[in-house]
Amino acid sequence: MDPLSLVLIVAGVTCALCWIASLLTKDTSWVDRAWSVVPVVYVWVFALAAVIAGRPDARLLLMAGLVTAWGARLTFNFARKGGYTGMEDYRWAILRARMKPWQFQVFNVLFIVLFQNALLVLITLPAYVAWLHPAPVGVWDAVLAVLFVALLGGEFVADQQQWDFHQAKRRAGGDLPPGFATTGMFRYSRHPNFFFEQAQWWVFYVIGAVAALAAGEGLWGGALNASIAGPVLLTALFIGSTIFTESITASKYPAYAEYQRTTSMIVPLPRRRRRAEATI
Repeated sequence: MDPLSLVLIVAGVTCALCWIASLLTKDTSWVDRAWSVVPVVYVWVFALAAVIAGRPDARLLLMAGLVTAWGARLTFNFARKGGYTGMEDYRWAILRARMKPWQFQVFNVLFIVLFQNALLVLITLPAYVAWLHPAPVGVWDAVLAVLFVALLGGEFVADQQQWDFHQAKRRAGGDLPPGFATTGMFRYSRHPNFFFEQAQWWVFYVIGAVAALAAGEGLWGGALNASIAGPVLLTALFIGSTIFTESITASKYPAYAEYQRTTSMIVPLPRRRRRAEATI
């Protein structure tokens, strides 16, 4: 069986389980709980398919190892925030309150369940590109692997800084000005963890592209291939989700507007001067 067929079967079963569970529990965060797990499964399907076929691929095993490390970090961070204890993403509750019940159920099926699960397949397709184009690993694979690990480390640090802030806020009784993290990596990006998350999947795409190029593919089908849809759509999802999340945060904290003005949304950049500083 083509490994992509097996991945699509697993994705279909995951969609059905997430949808049924959301109906039974009135909780639409089941895809969130699968987010850090199923991409790891998909990439290992591609890697093990090569092994079973008698052509173990060092690049695919490297890709599987990198995504496993990515999944372990995300699972740990999601678990310590209570994600596996039945806590629903607060944004879904807000959207549910703004929609009629039937509208939210359509949104649940089309976006929360189908689109997000499809995206989890798409971001892993560079591994399928590598499976289709077996080629020896080279210097670029090593460079990209080191870059992936560095980005993973950056995300871990950003998550820890955010976690430390919220723990301090909890100890302060829920009120710790200005109400959101602004130090460390958050001094240069309002969402540094989002930057590192997206960047990892762009690097993952490039590893697949390197495999295609090494196997003799050119610009089209090699450096630029269909699996680029994964990181492109992931970036679009993060931008849209961030805008929605920030609208909620800005409504809760008056100081957030100034933070938005002075600090880059996702890509870490030097801070812009505050209004008071700019007028001096």
